[in-house]
Amino acid sequence: MADSVFAPWNDPNQKPLIEFRGVTKRFGDFTAIDDLSLKIYEKEFFALLGPSGCGKTTMMRMLAGFEAPSQGHILLNGQGIDDVPPNKRAVNMMFQSYALFPHLSVWDNIAFGLRRESRDKAAIEARVEEMLRLTRLSKFAKRKPHQISGGQRQRVALARSLAKAPKLLLLDEPLGALDKKLREETQFELMDIQEKTGTTFVIVTHDQEEAMTVASRVAVMDEGRIVQVATPDVIYEAPNSVYVADFIGDVNLIRGTASARGTSAPAPEPAAPQKSESPAPAKAPTNTPDRRPQPNALGEWLHDNILAPVLGEREKPPAMLPAPSPEESAKPRPEAASDTPEGGIEITWAEGQPKVIATNGEQDLDGKQIVLALRPEKVSIAKTKPDAANALKGKVIDIGYLGNISTYHVELAGGLMVKAQVTNTRRISRRDITWEDEVWISFTSTAGVVLQE
Repeated sequence: MADSVFAPWNDPNQKPLIEFRGVTKRFGDFTAIDDLSLKIYEKEFFALLGPSGCGKTTMMRMLAGFEAPSQGHILLNGQGIDDVPPNKRAVNMMFQSYALFPHLSVWDNIAFGLRRESRDKAAIEARVEEMLRLTRLSKFAKRKPHQISGGQRQRVALARSLAKAPKLLLLDEPLGALDKKLREETQFELMDIQEKTGTTFVIVTHDQEEAMTVASRVAVMDEGRIVQVATPDVIYEAPNSVYVADFIGDVNLIRGTASARGTSAPAPEPAAPQKSESPAPAKAPTNTPDRRPQPNALGEWLHDNILAPVLGEREKPPAMLPAPSPEESAKPRPEAASDTPEGGIEITWAEGQPKVIATNGEQDLDGKQIVLALRPEKVSIAKTKPDAANALKGKVIDIGYLGNISTYHVELAGGLMVKAQVTNTRRISRRDITWEDEVWISFTSTAGVVLQE
């Protein structure tokens, strides 16, 4: 593995910074966390992602020390922290509300935790100035929280959390109060600060785009369990369940019955050549192409007008084939051989409709009910039938224009609605697909992920 790739979770010699071992958390009869095991490594930006009530905030509160596990253990740097109080843990938490002191300046808010530890005055000043520079707040140091913007307050809370140099920083929906544009800008600021400080960040969020942007790994949660832990690209491109595929981003779910596709028998290997005791002498080829230099136009004129009486007539090159007649041109051409790989499965999804081919589907799914998860950006749309492994006819029901992309909602047979996304590289006036148009959607045989319910 290249040194530039940050993937400690793939290194068996790496020890995790945080480890959940069979952790269960109950509130009365309700189980918020159910037998959860997880490893988070040093310098990771780890995201806990899931809908409201899935248990992600409970996990964070247990890490911070505000809740204790009902069963199992939580380790930090190999040491159990189940009974360690919050103020004794090398962990800091940044709350969704930021929890800044309104009567203190930005400078004093950042210095608050350091003063509580009775640190040297010069050391406190140096650390606060360092945090102000890191978060680009130096010119706002004397202002009160109500005198700065929401994004700046978010950075004050972050600077205060990092001032004590914790091994682990917990962020509970830290960007939820920001508008979309500011939230996107702050995401990259968080990533930059995390890389500069080397602190392990664990962020709780229900925003899929936010988790995919900032995190080195994402844990998707549902009802107190972790469904999948992987890097953002794997979570998006190779979800391990219908739940993950549907929760992360936009997706088309085509349900149907799988049937195995046949594969042709391999060609027999050629027999080894038999040795001959007295090989016959090789004959000179009779159809060897003429490799002599060919004359150009001037050479042809010299030969025909001056040298022909001496050398004789030159052999004329064969005449070109005549152009095909209109009748020959009208004949249909034979179809080219399909370039769709063999194997995989076919999916029967609607009666009387062509089967969908998924060459990346396992053949042992034959006869089973499956779901093809297909991302909209992998679906093409056209007015004429394309030459593709999968081409389905439908009608445009709706169009969503988002500036950089357009999303087409196409209704197929049986009422199945499929989304196709197109990058808007051309102006609207030059697009030829509109509402109620009959169109063809198409995708490759490996565009979707085959899953079972």
